Parts: sequence; C-alpha cells; structure tokens
Amino acid sequence: MTTTDGHQLTELDSGVRVVTEEMPSVRSVALGFWIRVGSRNETVEQAGISHFLEHLLFKGTNRFSSTEIDQIFDGLGAEINAGTGKETTSVYSRFLDQHLDRAFDVMADMVLRPSYPDIDSERQVVIEEIAMYEDEPSDKVHDVLSRAVFGDHPLGRPIIGTADVIAGVPVPDIAAYHDGRYTAPNLVVAGAGRLSHEKLVSLVEEAFTAGPGEANVPEAAHPTVSPQVCFHEKQTEQYHLCLGAPGLPRGDERRFILRVLDTILGGSSSSRLFQEVREKRGLAYSVYSYASQYQDSGQVALYVGTRPDRVGEAMDVIGEELRKLQDPSSVTEEELVRAKENVKGRTVLSMESTLARMNRLGSSVLMGVPLLTLDEIVAAIDAVTLEQVAGLARELFDPSRMSAAGVGGDEDSFLSALEAVNPSLVAA
Repeated sequence: MTTTDGHQLTELDSGVRVVTEEMPSVRSVALGFWIRVGSRNETVEQAGISHFLEHLLFKGTNRFSSTEIDQIFDGLGAEINAGTGKETTSVYSRFLDQHLDRAFDVMADMVLRPSYPDIDSERQVVIEEIAMYEDEPSDKVHDVLSRAVFGDHPLGRPIIGTADVIAGVPVPDIAAYHDGRYTAPNLVVAGAGRLSHEKLVSLVEEAFTAGPGEANVPEAAHPTVSPQVCFHEKQTEQYHLCLGAPGLPRGDERRFILRVLDTILGGSSSSRLFQEVREKRGLAYSVYSYASQYQDSGQVALYVGTRPDRVGEAMDVIGEELRKLQDPSSVTEEELVRAKENVKGRTVLSMESTLARMNRLGSSVLMGVPLLTLDEIVAAIDAVTLEQVAGLARELFDPSRMSAAGVGGDEDSFLSALEAVNPSLVAA
C-alpha cells in the first residue's frame, strides 16, 4: 500500500487497484468502479457496445433483478449512476457511510457478474437515446469535429455508437466483450468520504476472485495530418460550429498551462470569445472553448451556435481572436492573473464534493496520471507564466492547423464562413 498526502492506494494480488481518500468530516461515501474500456476500444462493428454494456449492468444479475437494484438503492437513500467515455466506463454511487457493505455488494455484482436479462427492451432504450442525440445538433457537432480531427480512428467515432449495432449485437458477443475487458488490470475501485481504506480493500479482495486477465491496449492515436472539414446537413434554427485541432495527452506536464489558456480564450464569462462574440455583438447565446485529453493524444476546440445570417460574422470574430493569440504579447498580466485565480477557484470548490474527489482518484489511477495533492495542483497553476501561455497558444490554436465541423442547413454557407479563419479549409 502506498500512502500519499490525502489518499491511499493498494494494488491487490489480482491486479485490481483500490484507492481511497478518507474525509472524516462528512457522513457520506462516494464509491466508483472504474473500468479502462470505452468507445476507443471498439471496432466499427462494435460501435456503441461499451455504452450499451454500461446500460445492461443495471438490468440485473443472478442475485439481483433490475427492479431489486432500484429498490435497494432507493431504500438506502442513495444515488447510483454510470458513464461511458472514449477510454473509460464508470459505475458510481453516493450513500450514507453506514451502507458501504450493502452498496458495495450490489455494485460489485452489477459490474462483475451481469446476467443480461431483458436485453431487447434496453436495446430500444439506447436506440431512443441515439435518436435523441441525433436531434441535439449542439451535442452532435462535437462528434462531427472529432471525426474531422481523428478521421477513421476510434477516437473519431461517437461514444453512443450506431442504432444498427445496438439493434443487432447478440448477447454472447456482449458477454465476451465484458469478460475480455472487465479484467483486473483494467479495474480500479475508488472511494472518497467517511470510509476506511482497509475496509474497502477487504471488500474488493472478497468480491474479486477472478484471475488477472489482460490489460486493454487501444490502437495508438493518429490525428489527421492536415486540417479537415466535416459537415452534417440538418435543418436547424441555428448553425452549430466547431473549430479544433490535436491537443495534449492526459499526462502532459503542460496541461495546467492549457487550463489557463482555455480559460482566457473561452472557458469563462470574462473570456475573449464570450466577451467578443456574445457580450459585445450578441452573435450567440452559447460560445466557449474546451479541451479533451486522452492517453496518448488530445483535442482543443471551440464551439459557437448562431443563426444562419450571422455565421459569417461569428467566424470573422473568432478568426480574429485566434490570430490575436498568435501575437506573443497578446495575453496580458491582468488576464493571466484572473484566469489562474479562476482555475484555482473552480478546482478547489469542486474538491469539496466527495463525488468529485472519487472521480479524480478513479480516473487518475486508472489512466496512470500522477495523483497530485490540492496544494501541488494550486502550485502548478500558480507557476504558469505569460511566456508559457503564449507559446502554447501559438502551438495549439494556430488557425492554420484548425479543422472545422458544422451542423446546419447549407454546407456552402458554412464553407464560405470558414475563409475568415483559414482560407485553405474551404478547399480541404
């Protein structure tokens, strides 16, 4: 067992890792099972199976029916939910500390021993979820951008998958997918709140008796070499537009610089994009930038939703802001100080939640990212300099490396607006 300021980590003989952070001042526990599998691990023929499997974990085991699982957690006054990403799946719950044994017992059975009953009704639920997603252009455009940045690589495909796969994938294929990937080296059990590390280790040792299995090794990422344009035609009230490019991997030391840079560009209400696009010109209700980070790659991006007759002006303003970022003296000391305080404040406030702390423990240990203390994180943010922000801005947000994605009614209007960002995109 290793003990670092604030958390304890144990790797069991089976290969399962248990990480906890005890918070004696609260009465609750946030508990999560983290599995290193997501849409990145799928073939085209499996597109969406990781997310579908996550749903099926709630449909029952040989010990607990789906209804009993709902009744048990309702009876505990607990919350239980799950999520699937491109590289991870997690099942998590928050409950009173006195219910740890019961909650762990049910969650472990759900994650390790699903029995796949009532699968056809859940197929329809997920197909409805896919249809709902297709009707949300402000969500879909981010996956269109991922296709532009990562091409045919699994990172370029939507996590939710396709209705064709969900409608047809048989139970034996789903069970084989589960058994081959929900293995010890791919599993982290994380807990934060009023709990004992030794107690949770004991529960995991008892529940996980299978052999170590194999680690999931996804295909290496290879973002597109040159900027690409992808457009999804759909009649909408607004055009939904994204610009983006390859970014930083999860463990990159410059991730703290990127957080400050993202805050300056579009990550806060005083950011450049929010002020120039929304507050000064009223061109959009929603405009922001963001960064996604993966094991060996990443993506930076910005989004704007605007009416068809304002697409050109919005792209003019965004293109100008990206060009300003290329000036080494563009970012001011005042912006830097404000952005660093913003990032520190959001980080510290989020850590007051047991769920946020558990999520940080589980995802960091699962993906091999060092678990820094809160003081170390704050120090890393404080250490960011103007020169570092300017250098990373020139590297990541150069308009000439930006791919573009759009959802709207007319591709020609979308393409002509891109000229204000990068004329070569129009011919891409």
